[in-house]
Amino acid sequence: MGNVFKYKLDFYYQQALSYLLVFLVYAGVKGSFFENEFVFVFRDPIVYIMMFFVAIALVTLILNLIRNRKLVIADDKIIFHSRYRELEIKFSEIEWMHIGREMLVQTAGRFQLIIIKMKGRRRLFRIRVGRYERDRELVAEMERIAERVPKGRRGRFGMRRRKAF
Repeated sequence: MGNVFKYKLDFYYQQALSYLLVFLVYAGVKGSFFENEFVFVFRDPIVYIMMFFVAIALVTLILNLIRNRKLVIADDKIIFHSRYRELEIKFSEIEWMHIGREMLVQTAGRFQLIIIKMKGRRRLFRIRVGRYERDRELVAEMERIAERVPKGRRGRFGMRRRKAF
């Protein structure tokens, strides 16, 4: 099938765990112990807010697990795969491709973003390398593909440069 790069879920796990941990610590501090039993305080509105954040984080994690997003690079095409749909980009349909960094995002690494312009399509495909597992291999594969297609020019990606005041 080709190289398969899975979508990272590290952030979602960390978010859900941190919200749950803060909720449990707050509940432990706010609750009280009377005669060897723990009484949880449900009248505190902060408890409800924390429960809401924990629930949203868990739902987001579960939805992303269900989506099962992957980026598959085959011999002649790139496939964006999820549980519900698949989008194929054939190398012959690529008008130009740029491998570089996103100006508005301050993350480490020279290769943060891969931009692909398709023939006959106005919108660009943006692949953020850091969101996939084995990001160095992904960049190497994309550089191999970029040798076969025209390269994009800098500054043409819908991002206007801001003037310094």
